Amino acid sequence: MNRLLSNSVLKRCVINSGRNIAGESMLQSPEFAAPAVFSLRPFCPAVMARDPDFGNFEWRRMISSAAEPAAKAPSVKQADAGTAKKEGGDQVAVSSYWGISRSKVTREDGTDWPWNCFMPWDTYESNLSIDLSKHHVPKNFVDKFAFRTVKLLRIPTDIFFQRRYGCRAMMLETVAAVPGMVGGMLLHLRSLRKFQQSGGWIKALLEEAENERMHLMTMVELVKPKWYERLLVLTVQGVFFNAFFVIYILSPKLAHRIVGYLEEEAIHSYTEFLKDIESGAIENIPAPAIAIDYWRLPKDSTLKHVITVIRADEAHHRDVNHFASDIHFQGKELREAPAPVGYH
Repeated sequence: MNRLLSNSVLKRCVINSGRNIAGESMLQSPEFAAPAVFSLRPFCPAVMARDPDFGNFEWRRMISSAAEPAAKAPSVKQADAGTAKKEGGDQVAVSSYWGISRSKVTREDGTDWPWNCFMPWDTYESNLSIDLSKHHVPKNFVDKFAFRTVKLLRIPTDIFFQRRYGCRAMMLETVAAVPGMVGGMLLHLRSLRKFQQSGGWIKALLEEAENERMHLMTMVELVKPKWYERLLVLTVQGVFFNAFFVIYILSPKLAHRIVGYLEEEAIHSYTEFLKDIESGAIENIPAPAIAIDYWRLPKDSTLKHVITVIRADEAHHRDVNHFASDIHFQGKELREAPAPVGYH
């Protein structure tokens, strides 16, 4: 046993000596001198490899080249890498790798435009001369069904909100912005499927949805919703979106007629809102800045002016949807009639 052990140790020493001699001869050879320099650098003390011949361990470098020098620190700090301050102010603008940046937008007086949710070319002066008293008299089963459905939906709304018209308007606007989006989306998909133009109705309905959304953005500045009102919005919007989606697929003329009658109820609600403002039951506070810019109102406008222009918008939406329903009742498609684009 001792003899076997001694032979093994002697054999290992002879082989290691041969490896050292081979390494020295490689260093003396010019063609192997350069690569050998890297292999004979001090071993990295982080990795230990097993020798497959004898089971001993030796320290080795993982790479044969020297470590790359540390990368040069970026000129912008990591926390500030995605942002840059605008010249002449403290407002922070997000920079983009893709080179996307918004050009400078100003008001007519040269001051910076403060809004990102809409641009100056989206603003307009509301047409207050529109007839608010127009009403579509139900003539057939579809009209009567739509009319009675809307009247039925008004009952729980009156019970819950009573004369709290600020909260009522905020709640109704979360629903009123749904039909235009659903109709525009379905017409968009139909246009893609059938390779047909929409006659401008996609844009008209999406404009209506955006206009209703701006009503909501204005009302949120005036009325802060409570947690249970937010929960109610989630519930009502989820139910209404899916119900209106199905109705529009089955009968677009019924869907537009329902919206027309909903807008008539909105006109009535905003009229009552104005009555409470005029009577002093609701304080006639200054108009929010977003409303002044969106409707191009005078700087000294009040809540009464805001509700007046919103009511006019609802009257325009009433006309558009009753008109769309009439087109379907005549057996035609919306694309066969000119769309009221830009009609608020």
